[in-house]
Amino acid sequence: MSFEANASRRHFLRQAAAYGALLGPAAPLALHLTGLGAAAALGLKAGSARAGGTTSDYRALVCVFLYGGNDAYNTVLQTDRSNQAAYRVTRGQGPDPIALLPVGVPPNPAAPPGSPAWLGGTLLLPSSVASRTSPLAVHPQLSALPGLSAAGRLAVLANIGPLRMPTTKAQYADPQHPRPARLFSHNDQQNTWLSGAPEGSTLGWGGRLADQVQALNGQPAFTAVSASGNAVWLAGANVRPYQVDTQGAIRLGVNASGQLFDSAVAGATLQRLVSQSRSGLPLEADVAGVGARSIAAEALLRSALRPASDPDFGTPPPGGSYQPQADPRLQFADPLTGVSAYNRLAAQLQVVARLIDAGLRNTAAVQRQVFFVSLGGFDTHSGQNRSHARLMAQLSHGLQYFDGVLGALGAQDRVTSFTASDFGRSFTSNGDGTDHGWGAHHFVLGGAVRGGRSYGAMPQLATKNPGDNGFDASPDLLANGVMLPSIGVDQLGYTLGRWFGVSGPALLDTFPDLNQFNPSTHDLGFLRA
Repeated sequence: MSFEANASRRHFLRQAAAYGALLGPAAPLALHLTGLGAAAALGLKAGSARAGGTTSDYRALVCVFLYGGNDAYNTVLQTDRSNQAAYRVTRGQGPDPIALLPVGVPPNPAAPPGSPAWLGGTLLLPSSVASRTSPLAVHPQLSALPGLSAAGRLAVLANIGPLRMPTTKAQYADPQHPRPARLFSHNDQQNTWLSGAPEGSTLGWGGRLADQVQALNGQPAFTAVSASGNAVWLAGANVRPYQVDTQGAIRLGVNASGQLFDSAVAGATLQRLVSQSRSGLPLEADVAGVGARSIAAEALLRSALRPASDPDFGTPPPGGSYQPQADPRLQFADPLTGVSAYNRLAAQLQVVARLIDAGLRNTAAVQRQVFFVSLGGFDTHSGQNRSHARLMAQLSHGLQYFDGVLGALGAQDRVTSFTASDFGRSFTSNGDGTDHGWGAHHFVLGGAVRGGRSYGAMPQLATKNPGDNGFDASPDLLANGVMLPSIGVDQLGYTLGRWFGVSGPALLDTFPDLNQFNPSTHDLGFLRA
Protein backbone atom coordinates (compact mmCIF):
# COMPACT_ATOMS: atom_id res chain seq x y z
CA MET A 1 0.00 0.00 0.00
CA SER A 2 1.31 3.46 -0.89
CA PHE A 3 2.35 6.04 1.68
CA GLU A 4 -0.58 8.23 0.58
CA ALA A 5 -3.06 5.40 1.10
CA ASN A 6 -1.61 4.57 4.51
CA ALA A 7 -1.76 8.24 5.52
CA SER A 8 -5.35 8.55 4.33
CA ARG A 9 -6.31 5.39 6.20
CA ARG A 10 -4.65 6.63 9.39
CA HIS A 11 -6.41 9.97 9.05
CA PHE A 12 -9.73 8.20 8.58
CA LEU A 13 -9.14 6.00 11.63
CA ARG A 14 -8.22 9.02 13.76
CA GLN A 15 -11.40 10.78 12.68
CA ALA A 16 -13.45 7.64 13.23
CA ALA A 17 -11.99 7.19 16.70
CA ALA A 18 -12.89 10.77 17.54
CA TYR A 19 -16.45 10.19 16.44
CA GLY A 20 -16.56 6.94 18.37
CA ALA A 21 -15.54 8.78 21.53
CA LEU A 22 -18.06 11.50 20.78
CA LEU A 23 -21.01 9.19 20.27
CA GLY A 24 -20.19 6.65 22.97
CA PRO A 25 -18.50 3.27 23.06
CA ALA A 26 -21.50 1.39 21.68
CA ALA A 27 -22.04 3.75 18.76
CA PRO A 28 -20.93 2.84 15.22
CA LEU A 29 -18.32 4.96 13.48
CA ALA A 30 -19.51 8.18 11.87
CA LEU A 31 -18.30 10.49 9.12
CA HIS A 32 -19.14 14.16 8.64
CA LEU A 33 -21.58 13.65 5.78
CA THR A 34 -25.19 14.79 5.40
CA GLY A 35 -26.37 13.09 8.54
CA LEU A 36 -23.37 13.47 10.83
CA GLY A 37 -24.58 13.89 14.35
CA ALA A 38 -27.69 11.88 13.62
CA ALA A 39 -27.42 10.02 16.89
CA ALA A 40 -27.80 13.36 18.64
CA ALA A 41 -31.45 13.37 17.72
CA LEU A 42 -32.01 10.24 19.81
CA GLY A 43 -32.29 12.34 22.94
CA LEU A 44 -34.98 14.65 21.52
CA LYS A 45 -38.17 12.79 22.29
CA ALA A 46 -41.52 13.96 21.03
CA GLY A 47 -44.11 14.81 23.62
CA SER A 48 -41.69 16.02 26.30
CA ALA A 49 -42.74 18.81 28.64
CA ARG A 50 -42.64 22.39 27.41
CA ALA A 51 -39.60 24.48 28.30
CA GLY A 52 -41.40 26.17 31.15
CA GLY A 53 -41.72 22.84 32.95
CA THR A 54 -38.03 21.97 32.94
CA THR A 55 -35.07 23.03 35.02
CA SER A 56 -31.68 23.29 33.43
CA ASP A 57 -28.69 25.45 32.83
CA TYR A 58 -29.37 25.37 29.09
CA ARG A 59 -27.41 28.00 27.17
CA ALA A 60 -26.87 28.62 23.47
CA LEU A 61 -24.70 30.89 21.34
CA VAL A 62 -25.88 32.00 17.90
CA CYS A 63 -23.49 33.49 15.33
CA VAL A 64 -25.24 35.66 12.73
CA PHE A 65 -22.62 36.03 10.00
CA LEU A 66 -22.93 38.82 7.42
CA TYR A 67 -21.03 37.57 4.38
CA GLY A 68 -19.20 40.10 2.22
CA GLY A 69 -18.07 42.66 4.79
CA ASN A 70 -20.75 44.85 6.34
CA ASP A 71 -20.27 48.61 6.15
CA ALA A 72 -20.03 49.47 9.85
CA TYR A 73 -19.81 53.21 9.21
CA ASN A 74 -23.41 53.18 7.90
CA THR A 75 -24.60 50.65 10.49
CA VAL A 76 -23.67 52.44 13.73
CA LEU A 77 -22.96 56.17 13.63
CA GLN A 78 -21.66 58.75 16.07
CA THR A 79 -23.87 61.81 16.35
CA ASP A 80 -21.59 64.50 17.77
CA ARG A 81 -20.75 67.51 15.58
CA SER A 82 -17.06 66.72 14.94
CA ASN A 83 -17.54 63.09 13.89
CA GLN A 84 -20.64 63.95 11.86
CA ALA A 85 -18.74 66.67 9.97
CA ALA A 86 -15.92 64.28 9.02
CA TYR A 87 -18.49 61.64 8.05
CA ARG A 88 -20.39 63.99 5.72
CA VAL A 89 -17.27 65.27 3.98
CA THR A 90 -15.80 61.81 3.47
CA ARG A 91 -18.97 60.04 2.37
CA GLY A 92 -20.79 62.88 0.64
CA GLN A 93 -19.20 62.80 -2.80
CA GLY A 94 -21.14 61.85 -5.95
CA PRO A 95 -22.41 60.53 -8.14
CA ASP A 96 -24.38 58.63 -5.48
CA PRO A 97 -23.38 59.91 -2.02
CA ILE A 98 -23.62 57.31 0.74
CA ALA A 99 -23.63 59.66 3.76
CA LEU A 100 -26.78 58.96 5.77
CA LEU A 101 -28.75 61.93 7.06
CA PRO A 102 -28.74 63.03 10.71
CA VAL A 103 -31.21 61.83 13.31
CA GLY A 104 -34.66 63.35 12.91
CA VAL A 105 -34.58 64.20 9.19
CA PRO A 106 -37.84 62.91 7.67
CA PRO A 107 -37.66 60.69 4.57
CA ASN A 108 -38.32 62.25 1.18
CA PRO A 109 -40.48 59.84 -0.86
CA ALA A 110 -39.74 61.83 -4.03
CA ALA A 111 -35.99 61.13 -3.79
CA PRO A 112 -34.41 58.16 -5.62
CA PRO A 113 -35.26 54.88 -3.80
CA GLY A 114 -32.52 53.85 -1.42
CA SER A 115 -30.85 57.26 -1.40
CA PRO A 116 -30.10 58.89 1.96
CA ALA A 117 -32.84 61.49 1.38
CA TRP A 118 -35.35 58.77 0.57
CA LEU A 119 -34.35 56.74 3.65
CA GLY A 120 -34.51 59.69 6.04
CA GLY A 121 -32.38 60.28 9.09
CA THR A 122 -30.60 57.71 11.21
CA LEU A 123 -32.30 56.31 14.32
CA LEU A 124 -31.03 57.34 17.74
CA LEU A 125 -30.33 54.56 20.18
CA PRO A 126 -31.54 55.25 23.73
CA SER A 127 -29.47 57.82 25.58
CA SER A 128 -27.87 55.15 27.79
CA VAL A 129 -26.23 53.70 24.69
CA ALA A 130 -23.20 55.90 24.18
CA SER A 131 -19.64 55.74 23.07
CA ARG A 132 -17.06 57.62 25.06
CA THR A 133 -17.78 60.79 23.11
CA SER A 134 -21.32 60.85 21.75
CA PRO A 135 -24.69 59.12 21.53
CA LEU A 136 -25.00 56.52 18.81
CA ALA A 137 -27.46 56.10 15.96
CA VAL A 138 -28.15 53.27 13.56
CA HIS A 139 -29.12 52.91 9.90
CA PRO A 140 -32.71 54.02 9.18
CA GLN A 141 -33.69 50.46 8.28
CA LEU A 142 -32.51 49.01 11.60
CA SER A 143 -35.85 50.06 13.04
CA ALA A 144 -36.11 47.24 15.62
CA LEU A 145 -32.78 47.95 17.30
CA PRO A 146 -33.64 51.05 19.35
CA GLY A 147 -36.46 49.11 21.01
CA LEU A 148 -34.27 46.08 21.71
CA SER A 149 -31.63 48.37 23.16
CA ALA A 150 -34.16 50.23 25.31
CA ALA A 151 -35.34 46.85 26.62
CA GLY A 152 -31.76 46.15 27.73
CA ARG A 153 -31.21 43.16 25.46
CA LEU A 154 -29.03 44.74 22.75
CA ALA A 155 -25.52 46.17 23.02
CA VAL A 156 -23.06 47.58 20.51
CA LEU A 157 -19.56 46.15 20.15
CA ALA A 158 -17.60 49.13 18.88
CA ASN A 159 -14.76 48.71 16.40
CA ILE A 160 -14.08 45.01 16.86
CA GLY A 161 -11.91 42.86 14.59
CA PRO A 162 -9.27 40.12 14.59
CA LEU A 163 -6.14 41.13 16.54
CA ARG A 164 -3.00 39.22 17.46
CA MET A 165 -2.37 41.75 20.22
CA PRO A 166 -3.45 45.32 21.01
CA THR A 167 -2.20 47.46 18.13
CA THR A 168 -1.70 51.20 17.74
CA LYS A 169 -1.50 53.00 14.41
CA ALA A 170 2.28 53.37 14.80
CA GLN A 171 2.65 49.67 15.56
CA TYR A 172 0.57 48.76 12.52
CA ALA A 173 3.05 50.71 10.39
CA ASP A 174 5.82 48.40 11.66
CA PRO A 175 5.91 45.31 9.38
CA GLN A 176 7.37 43.27 12.26
CA HIS A 177 4.42 43.90 14.55
CA PRO A 178 2.11 40.83 14.79
CA ARG A 179 -1.11 41.22 12.84
CA PRO A 180 -3.72 38.86 11.36
CA ALA A 181 -2.57 37.16 8.16
CA ARG A 182 -3.93 38.23 4.78
CA LEU A 183 -5.92 41.23 5.88
CA PHE A 184 -8.61 42.53 3.49
CA SER A 185 -9.11 39.14 1.77
CA HIS A 186 -12.72 37.92 1.93
CA ASN A 187 -12.10 34.19 2.38
CA ASP A 188 -9.15 34.64 4.71
CA GLN A 189 -10.83 37.18 6.94
CA GLN A 190 -14.07 35.19 7.09
CA ASN A 191 -12.01 32.28 8.40
CA THR A 192 -9.97 34.51 10.70
CA TRP A 193 -13.12 35.93 12.29
CA LEU A 194 -14.59 32.44 12.74
CA SER A 195 -11.49 30.39 13.55
CA GLY A 196 -8.57 32.70 14.33
CA ALA A 197 -6.62 31.69 11.21
CA PRO A 198 -6.93 32.35 7.45
CA GLU A 199 -8.51 30.14 4.80
CA GLY A 200 -7.61 26.49 5.28
CA SER A 201 -8.19 26.48 9.03
CA THR A 202 -10.37 23.59 10.19
CA LEU A 203 -11.25 24.42 13.80
CA GLY A 204 -13.52 27.32 14.75
CA TRP A 205 -13.65 29.03 18.10
CA GLY A 206 -17.35 28.23 18.50
CA GLY A 207 -16.52 24.55 18.12
CA ARG A 208 -13.54 24.85 20.45
CA LEU A 209 -15.79 26.40 23.11
CA ALA A 210 -18.27 23.59 22.53
CA ASP A 211 -15.48 21.02 23.02
CA GLN A 212 -15.12 22.29 26.58
CA VAL A 213 -18.80 21.80 27.51
CA GLN A 214 -19.93 18.89 25.36
CA ALA A 215 -19.81 16.59 28.41
CA LEU A 216 -22.90 18.43 29.68
CA ASN A 217 -24.86 17.04 26.74
CA GLY A 218 -26.33 13.57 26.87
CA GLN A 219 -26.10 13.57 23.09
CA PRO A 220 -22.95 15.61 22.42
CA ALA A 221 -22.98 15.16 18.66
CA PHE A 222 -25.93 17.55 18.50
CA THR A 223 -23.93 20.32 20.18
CA ALA A 224 -23.11 22.39 17.06
CA VAL A 225 -25.76 23.05 14.42
CA SER A 226 -25.60 25.06 11.20
CA ALA A 227 -28.68 26.31 9.38
CA SER A 228 -26.41 27.79 6.70
CA GLY A 229 -24.26 25.03 5.23
CA ASN A 230 -20.65 24.37 6.21
CA ALA A 231 -19.37 26.68 8.94
CA VAL A 232 -15.84 26.40 10.29
CA TRP A 233 -16.93 28.37 13.39
CA LEU A 234 -18.79 25.26 14.63
CA ALA A 235 -15.95 22.75 14.16
CA GLY A 236 -14.04 21.65 17.25
CA ALA A 237 -11.47 18.98 17.96
CA ASN A 238 -14.29 16.62 18.96
CA VAL A 239 -17.46 18.53 18.15
CA ARG A 240 -18.50 18.41 14.51
CA PRO A 241 -21.26 20.52 12.92
CA TYR A 242 -24.65 18.98 12.21
CA GLN A 243 -26.37 20.65 9.26
CA VAL A 244 -30.07 21.39 9.01
CA ASP A 245 -32.07 23.38 6.49
CA THR A 246 -34.86 25.82 7.23
CA GLN A 247 -37.33 22.93 7.41
CA GLY A 248 -35.34 20.85 9.91
CA ALA A 249 -33.17 17.77 9.46
CA ILE A 250 -31.95 17.20 5.90
CA ARG A 251 -33.56 14.18 4.29
CA LEU A 252 -31.39 11.71 2.45
CA GLY A 253 -32.77 11.53 -1.07
CA VAL A 254 -36.49 11.23 -0.31
CA ASN A 255 -39.38 13.56 0.45
CA ALA A 256 -41.36 13.81 3.69
CA SER A 257 -43.43 10.80 2.61
CA GLY A 258 -40.36 8.65 1.98
CA GLN A 259 -40.80 8.86 -1.79
CA LEU A 260 -38.27 9.19 -4.60
CA PHE A 261 -39.71 10.28 -7.96
CA ASP A 262 -43.18 9.93 -6.40
CA SER A 263 -42.48 6.28 -5.63
CA ALA A 264 -42.38 4.85 -2.11
CA VAL A 265 -40.72 1.73 -3.48
CA ALA A 266 -37.92 3.79 -5.06
CA GLY A 267 -37.52 5.74 -1.83
CA ALA A 268 -37.26 2.59 0.27
CA THR A 269 -34.80 1.08 -2.21
CA LEU A 270 -32.58 4.17 -2.10
CA GLN A 271 -32.54 4.24 1.68
CA ARG A 272 -31.75 0.51 1.83
CA LEU A 273 -28.87 0.93 -0.62
CA VAL A 274 -27.27 3.81 1.26
CA SER A 275 -27.67 2.16 4.66
CA GLN A 276 -26.42 -1.35 3.92
CA SER A 277 -22.93 -2.62 3.17
CA ARG A 278 -22.72 -5.21 0.42
CA SER A 279 -19.00 -5.94 0.42
CA GLY A 280 -18.32 -6.11 4.14
CA LEU A 281 -15.30 -3.82 3.76
CA PRO A 282 -14.79 -1.65 6.86
CA LEU A 283 -14.91 1.67 5.03
CA GLU A 284 -18.07 0.76 3.14
CA ALA A 285 -19.68 -0.50 6.32
CA ASP A 286 -18.89 2.75 8.10
CA VAL A 287 -20.25 4.88 5.26
CA ALA A 288 -23.41 2.74 5.25
CA GLY A 289 -23.68 3.34 8.99
CA VAL A 290 -23.62 7.09 8.36
CA GLY A 291 -26.44 6.68 5.88
CA ALA A 292 -28.49 4.64 8.30
CA ARG A 293 -28.02 7.15 11.07
CA SER A 294 -28.86 10.02 8.72
CA ILE A 295 -32.18 8.39 7.91
CA ALA A 296 -32.91 7.67 11.56
CA ALA A 297 -31.94 11.21 12.60
CA GLU A 298 -34.31 12.83 10.13
CA ALA A 299 -37.20 10.71 11.35
CA LEU A 300 -36.41 11.34 15.01
CA LEU A 301 -35.81 15.05 14.59
CA ARG A 302 -38.98 15.42 12.57
CA SER A 303 -40.96 14.03 15.50
CA ALA A 304 -38.97 15.99 18.10
CA LEU A 305 -39.41 19.44 16.54
CA ARG A 306 -42.64 21.24 16.98
CA PRO A 307 -44.05 22.40 13.62
CA ALA A 308 -42.81 25.65 12.15
CA SER A 309 -46.47 26.69 11.96
CA ASP A 310 -46.83 26.49 15.74
CA PRO A 311 -47.84 29.94 17.04
CA ASP A 312 -44.55 30.19 18.95
CA PHE A 313 -42.63 30.08 15.65
CA GLY A 314 -44.91 30.92 12.75
CA THR A 315 -48.44 31.58 11.58
CA PRO A 316 -50.77 28.54 11.58
CA PRO A 317 -52.18 28.14 8.07
CA PRO A 318 -55.95 28.59 7.78
CA GLY A 319 -56.06 25.41 5.75
CA GLY A 320 -53.70 23.13 3.88
CA SER A 321 -49.97 22.82 4.43
CA TYR A 322 -47.70 25.43 5.96
CA GLN A 323 -45.78 27.49 3.39
CA PRO A 324 -42.81 29.27 5.03
CA GLN A 325 -42.40 31.82 2.25
CA ALA A 326 -46.01 32.87 2.68
CA ASP A 327 -45.78 33.21 6.46
CA PRO A 328 -46.03 36.93 7.31
CA ARG A 329 -43.83 36.38 10.36
CA LEU A 330 -40.96 35.39 8.06
CA GLN A 331 -41.44 38.36 5.74
CA PHE A 332 -39.72 41.71 6.02
CA ALA A 333 -40.83 45.03 4.56
CA ASP A 334 -38.57 45.49 1.53
CA PRO A 335 -37.73 49.20 1.60
CA LEU A 336 -37.08 49.34 -2.15
CA THR A 337 -40.30 47.76 -3.37
CA GLY A 338 -42.66 48.62 -0.54
CA VAL A 339 -43.93 45.05 -0.39
CA SER A 340 -43.26 42.18 1.98
CA ALA A 341 -40.63 39.64 0.98
CA TYR A 342 -39.40 36.33 2.40
CA ASN A 343 -36.49 36.78 4.79
CA ARG A 344 -34.25 33.72 4.67
CA LEU A 345 -32.37 34.94 7.74
CA ALA A 346 -35.60 34.86 9.74
CA ALA A 347 -36.31 31.37 8.36
CA GLN A 348 -32.89 30.15 9.53
CA LEU A 349 -33.53 31.66 12.95
CA GLN A 350 -36.91 29.96 13.00
CA VAL A 351 -35.37 26.48 12.73
CA VAL A 352 -32.75 27.45 15.32
CA ALA A 353 -35.57 28.47 17.67
CA ARG A 354 -37.33 25.14 17.07
CA LEU A 355 -34.12 23.28 17.91
CA ILE A 356 -33.62 25.37 21.04
CA ASP A 357 -37.20 24.58 22.03
CA ALA A 358 -36.56 20.86 21.54
CA GLY A 359 -33.43 21.07 23.66
CA LEU A 360 -35.23 22.95 26.43
CA ARG A 361 -37.90 20.27 26.49
CA ASN A 362 -35.30 17.55 27.07
CA THR A 363 -32.20 18.91 28.74
CA ALA A 364 -30.85 15.39 29.22
CA ALA A 365 -30.10 15.56 25.50
CA VAL A 366 -28.49 19.00 25.30
CA GLN A 367 -27.61 21.76 27.76
CA ARG A 368 -25.10 23.62 25.59
CA GLN A 369 -25.47 24.37 21.88
CA VAL A 370 -23.85 26.64 19.31
CA PHE A 371 -25.67 27.67 16.15
CA PHE A 372 -24.66 29.36 12.90
CA VAL A 373 -26.88 31.37 10.53
CA SER A 374 -25.93 33.84 7.82
CA LEU A 375 -27.00 36.60 5.46
CA GLY A 376 -25.03 37.37 2.30
CA GLY A 377 -24.64 40.29 -0.09
CA PHE A 378 -22.55 42.73 1.96
CA ASP A 379 -19.72 43.20 -0.57
CA THR A 380 -20.94 46.69 -1.46
CA HIS A 381 -18.34 48.04 -3.88
CA SER A 382 -21.16 49.71 -5.83
CA GLY A 383 -24.85 50.43 -5.46
CA GLN A 384 -24.43 50.47 -1.70
CA ASN A 385 -27.35 52.73 -0.85
CA ARG A 386 -29.95 50.37 -2.25
CA SER A 387 -28.41 47.01 -1.38
CA HIS A 388 -27.37 48.00 2.14
CA ALA A 389 -30.83 49.36 2.94
CA ARG A 390 -32.42 46.05 2.00
CA LEU A 391 -29.84 44.06 3.99
CA MET A 392 -30.30 46.25 7.07
CA ALA A 393 -34.06 45.72 6.85
CA GLN A 394 -33.55 41.94 6.72
CA LEU A 395 -31.15 42.00 9.66
CA SER A 396 -33.47 44.16 11.74
CA HIS A 397 -36.46 41.95 11.04
CA GLY A 398 -34.52 38.73 11.66
CA LEU A 399 -33.18 39.85 15.04
CA GLN A 400 -36.57 41.16 16.14
CA TYR A 401 -38.28 37.94 15.05
CA PHE A 402 -35.78 35.77 16.93
CA ASP A 403 -35.97 37.88 20.07
CA GLY A 404 -39.76 37.61 20.01
CA VAL A 405 -39.77 33.84 19.55
CA LEU A 406 -37.26 33.35 22.37
CA GLY A 407 -39.49 35.52 24.53
CA ALA A 408 -42.46 33.27 23.78
CA LEU A 409 -40.34 30.26 24.77
CA GLY A 410 -39.11 31.93 27.95
CA ALA A 411 -35.59 31.49 26.64
CA GLN A 412 -34.23 35.01 26.11
CA ASP A 413 -31.89 34.73 29.12
CA ARG A 414 -30.56 31.39 27.85
CA VAL A 415 -29.53 32.46 24.33
CA THR A 416 -26.92 35.04 23.30
CA SER A 417 -26.63 36.03 19.64
CA PHE A 418 -24.00 38.19 17.97
CA THR A 419 -23.33 39.53 14.50
CA ALA A 420 -20.02 39.04 12.70
CA SER A 421 -18.70 39.73 9.19
CA ASP A 422 -15.59 39.32 7.04
CA PHE A 423 -14.46 42.83 7.95
CA GLY A 424 -15.74 46.38 8.02
CA ARG A 425 -15.39 48.63 5.01
CA SER A 426 -13.41 51.74 4.14
CA PHE A 427 -14.50 55.15 5.39
CA THR A 428 -13.77 56.57 1.95
CA SER A 429 -16.34 56.08 -0.80
CA ASN A 430 -15.86 55.58 -4.51
CA GLY A 431 -19.04 57.54 -5.19
CA ASP A 432 -21.55 54.73 -4.72
CA GLY A 433 -19.76 52.06 -2.68
CA THR A 434 -16.88 51.16 -0.39
CA ASP A 435 -13.77 49.00 -0.29
CA HIS A 436 -12.57 46.27 2.09
CA GLY A 437 -11.70 47.24 5.66
CA TRP A 438 -10.77 45.68 9.00
CA GLY A 439 -12.50 46.78 12.22
CA ALA A 440 -16.29 47.07 12.38
CA HIS A 441 -19.20 47.63 14.75
CA HIS A 442 -21.37 44.67 15.69
CA PHE A 443 -24.32 43.81 17.88
CA VAL A 444 -24.88 41.32 20.68
CA LEU A 445 -28.43 40.35 21.62
CA GLY A 446 -29.98 38.39 24.48
CA GLY A 447 -31.60 38.50 27.87
CA ALA A 448 -28.22 38.04 29.59
CA VAL A 449 -26.74 41.03 27.74
CA ARG A 450 -26.05 44.21 29.67
CA GLY A 451 -27.78 46.14 26.94
CA GLY A 452 -28.40 49.80 26.34
CA ARG A 453 -24.71 50.61 26.05
CA SER A 454 -21.64 50.13 23.86
CA TYR A 455 -18.40 48.27 24.56
CA GLY A 456 -15.06 49.20 23.09
CA ALA A 457 -14.04 52.59 21.71
CA MET A 458 -15.67 54.22 18.72
CA PRO A 459 -13.07 55.55 16.27
CA GLN A 460 -12.19 59.21 16.09
CA LEU A 461 -13.21 60.23 12.58
CA ALA A 462 -11.32 62.73 10.43
CA THR A 463 -11.07 63.82 6.81
CA LYS A 464 -8.35 62.42 4.64
CA ASN A 465 -5.11 64.23 3.91
CA PRO A 466 -5.07 66.31 0.73
CA GLY A 467 -3.62 64.35 -2.16
CA ASP A 468 -3.63 60.88 -0.63
CA ASN A 469 -5.81 58.43 1.28
CA GLY A 470 -4.17 59.01 4.66
CA PHE A 471 -6.05 60.03 7.78
CA ASP A 472 -3.23 61.48 9.88
CA ALA A 473 -5.63 63.42 12.11
CA SER A 474 -7.13 60.22 13.49
CA PRO A 475 -5.26 57.63 15.59
CA ASP A 476 -7.93 55.05 14.66
CA LEU A 477 -8.08 55.24 10.84
CA LEU A 478 -5.62 53.64 8.44
CA ALA A 479 -5.36 54.24 4.68
CA ASN A 480 -8.78 54.75 3.06
CA GLY A 481 -10.21 55.24 6.53
CA VAL A 482 -10.06 51.57 7.45
CA MET A 483 -10.81 51.14 11.17
CA LEU A 484 -7.97 49.87 13.33
CA PRO A 485 -9.81 47.57 15.79
CA SER A 486 -9.99 48.68 19.40
CA ILE A 487 -11.11 45.27 20.70
CA GLY A 488 -10.35 41.81 19.39
CA VAL A 489 -12.54 38.92 18.33
CA ASP A 490 -10.77 36.80 20.97
CA GLN A 491 -12.10 39.13 23.67
CA LEU A 492 -15.60 38.59 22.31
CA GLY A 493 -15.04 34.83 22.38
CA TYR A 494 -13.65 34.93 25.92
CA THR A 495 -16.66 36.92 27.17
CA LEU A 496 -19.14 34.57 25.48
CA GLY A 497 -17.18 31.53 26.68
CA ARG A 498 -17.32 32.57 30.35
CA TRP A 499 -21.09 32.95 30.13
CA PHE A 500 -21.25 29.61 28.31
CA GLY A 501 -19.57 27.92 31.28
CA VAL A 502 -15.98 27.50 30.08
CA SER A 503 -13.25 28.01 32.69
CA GLY A 504 -10.67 30.78 32.47
CA PRO A 505 -7.68 28.46 31.82
CA ALA A 506 -9.60 26.62 29.11
CA LEU A 507 -10.53 29.94 27.51
CA LEU A 508 -6.87 30.95 27.37
CA ASP A 509 -6.13 27.62 25.68
CA THR A 510 -8.91 28.37 23.20
CA PHE A 511 -7.72 31.95 22.59
CA PRO A 512 -3.92 31.85 23.13
CA ASP A 513 -3.38 35.32 21.64
CA LEU A 514 -5.13 36.74 24.70
CA ASN A 515 -1.87 36.18 26.57
CA GLN A 516 -0.73 39.33 24.73
CA PHE A 517 -3.65 41.33 26.20
CA ASN A 518 -4.00 42.81 29.67
CA PRO A 519 -6.00 40.22 31.68
CA SER A 520 -8.35 42.95 32.90
CA THR A 521 -9.52 43.41 29.28
CA HIS A 522 -10.21 39.76 28.45
CA ASP A 523 -13.85 39.94 29.52
CA LEU A 524 -15.58 42.84 27.77
CA GLY A 525 -18.30 42.87 30.41
CA PHE A 526 -21.37 42.83 28.18
CA LEU A 527 -22.87 39.64 29.72
CA ARG A 528 -24.32 38.95 33.13
CA ALA A 529 -23.18 35.80 34.92
